[in-house]
Amino acid sequence: MDKPYSFSNEQMNGIVEDTYANIIKECKNLKESTNCPNEQVVALLSVIASNFATTNEKREN
Repeated sequence: MDKPYSFSNEQMNGIVEDTYANIIKECKNLKESTNCPNEQVVALLSVIASNFATTNEKREN
């Protein structure tokens, strides 16, 4: 069985935190630019997340 991955403290306080902030900023920008509802942003994020799911996870959904 594979060991679960976890980010290091340095990564959490660096690239992970930056990535999170950038995603939030761009989602807010999308809402302001298009006047779309939160549900549309959630749907978009779900599609994006599915691109990172493993093959088994994709088949189960």
